[in-house]
Amino acid sequence: MNDLISMRDLSKDEVLYLIDLSEKIEKGECKPDMSRKLAALMFYEPSTRTHFSFATAMKKLGGQTITMRGTASTSVQKGESFADTLLTIAQYADLIVIRSAIEGAARYAAETVPIPVINAGDGANQHPTQALLDIFSIKKTQKKLEDLTIGVVGDLKFGRTVHSLVQALSDFNPRFYFASPSHLKMPPYILDDLTQKKIAFEEIREVEKYINTFDLMYVTRIQKERFADPEDYEKIKGSYIISESMLKEVKKNFKILHPLPRVDEISTDVDATPYAYYFQQARNGVYMRQAIIAALLGGDK
Repeated sequence: MNDLISMRDLSKDEVLYLIDLSEKIEKGECKPDMSRKLAALMFYEPSTRTHFSFATAMKKLGGQTITMRGTASTSVQKGESFADTLLTIAQYADLIVIRSAIEGAARYAAETVPIPVINAGDGANQHPTQALLDIFSIKKTQKKLEDLTIGVVGDLKFGRTVHSLVQALSDFNPRFYFASPSHLKMPPYILDDLTQKKIAFEEIREVEKYINTFDLMYVTRIQKERFADPEDYEKIKGSYIISESMLKEVKKNFKILHPLPRVDEISTDVDATPYAYYFQQARNGVYMRQAIIAALLGGDK
């Protein structure tokens, strides 16, 4: 693994290896040393969890970070090209973590610089490190990855986290139920991949009808920033709201995951139930991102 750009680039064995390494790091059984390494965090889009967890992960490994948030204080304002910005930062860092609104930006970065690149989200395309921490969280809560029934709810068209997650889980024989507003459905290319792999899935409208069959439910917000017309967003926001009253007969092993930030799609009354796992999920991101950094920079040996 030279870069981490898409879940399509990882084999099942590589995913399992990163989960195993994350577990060992969490338990203190493996302590990668990045004390002489520096990661450049290039965030062209806003971020809380991804940015802070990468910074935390690198520092817990003994490494350092430099950060670019937006372009307001950079030479991009003077007309510097994306390639020149990347090549310059590659002179200072051992690793680049990049988030961009432009699909394919991370892949371009990986093809441009001689150091490893991690995709921290490129538009509505991919978010592989989120998918990996999600799978790590699923393994921790379900004690397995194979043969799970999973509800995926919310913005499935623009939700890059669900694109990466569904692709990653397709190696573990899941059954998916996809619930979304009619024009925010899962992209056809994702569904085509599932069909080719003979993975069972169903597109549904009513979550309550199926929720008691789920082992877990992955909820995403409707992504306001992806709408060209704010009125279109206003028409469908709140299409799915998960409340405590919906959870009375769910399975004992049932868990709710969410990549966060949350808007109104999960009521706060769910937080106190044993089914809420989204804040623990965010914590798991540190262990997984430590594992990814170590694997890319040779600190996992």
